Amino acid sequence: MKKKDRQTKQYPRLTHPLVRDSNGTLRRAGWDEALRRAADGFRRAQDTYGVDSFAMLSCARATNEMNYVAQKFTRVVMGTNNVDSCNRTCHAPSVAGLTAAFGSGGGTSSYEEVEHTDMILMWGSNARFAHPIFFHHVLKGIHNGARMYAVDPRRTSTAEWAEGWLGLNVGTDIPLAHAIGREIIHAGLVNRAFVERATSGFEEYTALVEPWNLSAAEQVTGVPADAIRELAHAYASAERAQLCWTLGITEHHNGTDNVRALINLSLLTGHVGRYGAGVQPLRGQNNVQGGGDMGAIPNRLPGFQDILDPVARGKFERTWDTVIQPRYGMTLTEMFEAMESRELRAVYCIGENPAQSEADSEQAVRRLASLDHLVVQDIFLTKTAEMADVVLPATAAWAETEGTTTNSERRVQRVRAALLPPGEAREDIDIICAMAEQLGHHWKFEDSEAVWNELRALSPDHYGMTYDRLEEQQGLQWPCPDPGVLPSTFLHARLWEPDPATRGTAAAFGLVEHDPPVDLTDDEYPLRLTTGRRLDSYNTGVQSGSFASPLRRGEYIELCPEDALAYGVEVGEEVRVSSRRGSVTAPVWVDPALRPGLAFMTMHFPDEVDTNQLTIEANCPIAGTAEFKASAIRIEKLVHSWI
Repeated sequence: MKKKDRQTKQYPRLTHPLVRDSNGTLRRAGWDEALRRAADGFRRAQDTYGVDSFAMLSCARATNEMNYVAQKFTRVVMGTNNVDSCNRTCHAPSVAGLTAAFGSGGGTSSYEEVEHTDMILMWGSNARFAHPIFFHHVLKGIHNGARMYAVDPRRTSTAEWAEGWLGLNVGTDIPLAHAIGREIIHAGLVNRAFVERATSGFEEYTALVEPWNLSAAEQVTGVPADAIRELAHAYASAERAQLCWTLGITEHHNGTDNVRALINLSLLTGHVGRYGAGVQPLRGQNNVQGGGDMGAIPNRLPGFQDILDPVARGKFERTWDTVIQPRYGMTLTEMFEAMESRELRAVYCIGENPAQSEADSEQAVRRLASLDHLVVQDIFLTKTAEMADVVLPATAAWAETEGTTTNSERRVQRVRAALLPPGEAREDIDIICAMAEQLGHHWKFEDSEAVWNELRALSPDHYGMTYDRLEEQQGLQWPCPDPGVLPSTFLHARLWEPDPATRGTAAAFGLVEHDPPVDLTDDEYPLRLTTGRRLDSYNTGVQSGSFASPLRRGEYIELCPEDALAYGVEVGEEVRVSSRRGSVTAPVWVDPALRPGLAFMTMHFPDEVDTNQLTIEANCPIAGTAEFKASAIRIEKLVHSWI
């Protein structure tokens, strides 16, 4: 199919409930029938296979209030901790790494601080395309005199603004970080006072990075030794520096280790816990931070309180009048594995599209199809919704819903309904409460503020954030425990306190080793495919694909000029792209920002080119995030037969 013949699929807005008929087709139904059918399926699965045969997929694009009610439904009504969201697909390693180092899973700085820092290090992040609002703050910082460096396998649109670009080989972030750390140590640029006062594990870290001299790092990473030295000195010598990363760091089989390796650099130099100095994972969806904060994850209750903590658990049990399992639930990754083993039988999926967003998408679809009962609650009839037994039409969180969301800088902000929902679509919270009613739990929240106030009473980090204060201040950052005090814009100032009692637990260096990508290139699959986002589109294209954009050109397999010449392919020519998991056809695009041996694709047009048929489900053992960024592929010219 030629590029001009490709048509972006238009996903219809859901305006009434659907149920799967006896002949296998989805038909229109009334709300009573749809809710009854949905609840009966959940009940039947648990009665037959136990409470942990159920799982909830919550939504990173919906409000904090919805995520709070969704995880409460899972734990109270269904009696399990099997709740997770697409946070697992992207930034779960950031949360795990930050928590291990600092005891808190949020980015340490505010966006404003990037405007007033001295050095900005963008690592594995094409923020100009993937986080354009944040990048405006970066540009202000550069205008105010900040130096910027970019570490990325591609010379991205972001890297074009950098003073220096370090084009490393995919999957060699840890060797590069270790080499930078070693150079900082050998050059005498360590912030000794901070390291000795506020950190632990420095001697072990020094021994760990010692083999990674500049020459050794150059051989593995492909980055010239002089460039590594320059970045090390620029970062360590800056009065204040911001280290920002995105999915180029986290979407690896060792994503948490990658995060720890970057945090080590901030500990070496004291670039954390001060205004303008910090580490910042950039979130790609409007409420992926808030979903986790609200407890829509399998190991934490709202306010990031550990389920294994009996004191925290008891507080929720008393408020909710229930017993919470004293064990972690399944992560999203483990849920899909449990579908394969038939341990998981019923799923309630709110606002997620895992049929197209999961790595090795063909396998993901097969696993979803194996479920006894799938209920999807969404605003569009997605590919996942097309597989469901019951489909429930919800409101769009960004235009038809009241509530709050939390962005990458931990800022909670109000969102308001500007439009009435179409047809019979209902608020997410109303639907969940109606589902709870079907299962014997009589919940009624007067409005989103009532939900928020219940959350505030249980989460100390949010207690000081009333709706009135959020409106008055145009958002507040957590932790905000006191309704009469404005919170600090940055975290971990305690690490600079002279009193050990005030300083608290030391920040630990992460002792992590280099572990190359799982999907190795060889003679059969010689190209390294990495994936990412483009400015004109959003995730799997369900919401953005229906709207025209002058920037959008659909999906391509992007190659450097040298590889295009070697393969004898031209721009627009269709080729077959194959990995060890599957094959797709895609037109070629030539991009001089790529280096020989490196190819690039996005996940934005899965109906046109299903890129995730190529990606590998090699998961981080700590966070469960798949290695979207490092697949081995080959390309083949198509042989056309003309009749």
